[in-house]
Amino acid sequence: MKKVLFAATVMIHIQSFHISYLKWFKDRGFEVHVACNMSMSKGDGEEIPYCDFIHDIPFARSPLAAENIKAYRSLKAIINKEGFSVIHAHTPVGGALARLAARKARKRGTKVIYTAHGFHFYKGSPLSGKVIFYPIEKSLARYTDCLITINDEDYNTALSRHFKARNIVKVNGVGIDLNKFTASKDKRAEKRAELGIGQDDIMLLSVGELNNNKNHMTVVKAVAAMKNTQIKYVICGSGALKKQIEAQARSLGIESQVMLAGYRNDTREIYQAADIFVFPSLREGLPVSVMEAMASGIPIVAADIRGNRDLIIDGKGGYLIENALDDREYASKITDLINNPEKIKRMTAFNLDRVLIFSIDNVKKQMTDIYEEYI
Repeated sequence: MKKVLFAATVMIHIQSFHISYLKWFKDRGFEVHVACNMSMSKGDGEEIPYCDFIHDIPFARSPLAAENIKAYRSLKAIINKEGFSVIHAHTPVGGALARLAARKARKRGTKVIYTAHGFHFYKGSPLSGKVIFYPIEKSLARYTDCLITINDEDYNTALSRHFKARNIVKVNGVGIDLNKFTASKDKRAEKRAELGIGQDDIMLLSVGELNNNKNHMTVVKAVAAMKNTQIKYVICGSGALKKQIEAQARSLGIESQVMLAGYRNDTREIYQAADIFVFPSLREGLPVSVMEAMASGIPIVAADIRGNRDLIIDGKGGYLIENALDDREYASKITDLINNPEKIKRMTAFNLDRVLIFSIDNVKKQMTDIYEEYI
């Protein structure tokens, strides 16, 4: 029986994005294996549908951590023992160690695929991204049969920097299930009432973890700069910066306008309740939450960064902010949308059409074509 291995630093990555591909291999008679760090997966559940074997590998999040030596040895032993036909690696550390560990297996015919879900080196990236991650990614490309990128910037970087993967391709992210999101507003009034948002209020929405990269603080400043008490800013997500965001809102005198809703399982309905989606993140690959907002018929105001540029056409589906930390520019573009409801309608229609190319069905077709080339 042929075998396939999916490797990622944490289990939740596989559970969130790759179950349909585990099923694809299972349906074709493959024995399906997953390698990840189980100790990082508390609360995620220990079940992975369509997976025959889960290998607990002590991956660390940092590529420089000493634990990765043990992880490499453990993964190498499994790869040499199992004789996988295909290895599909994900995440920076999981992807790096899997490719290193599969060097001998690759000489025996194992095909190695790696998806870069957003290189950690990019235009404007911290020095650590260029000093640590760039040489790792470029060096390991030579041990890669197919390097999959998910946005134009990463794809062009891999080509222009002469990454030595045998094949370099771009797919449209991990895909979005359009059946789960709708531009319908049938739950709008109910969800607004639940959130404490008035029917005449202007609801700004962000979805994402409360951390420095998601940059919610900038939008809080923008809300204060607009001096409009009808504006309510709802953030769905949990994280370490919760208290800091609350403190900043209090210091600006807008604590009643900023609502931290925590992690939610009802984002579909919350998107319906929102008027404008704001995405000020500093670094992304191809953000799923932006696709979800597009599929829900909401205009987007977002940072002009890699990934966002692939999704949002500036002036047609929303606005891209050149300086992600410029709260005044966010305030200006949000105000422009508030004052132009016809523009919102046009942007809504544009996004509903554009998001179709990022549907899970289209991405599955792209991935199927890749897999069929290597099995």
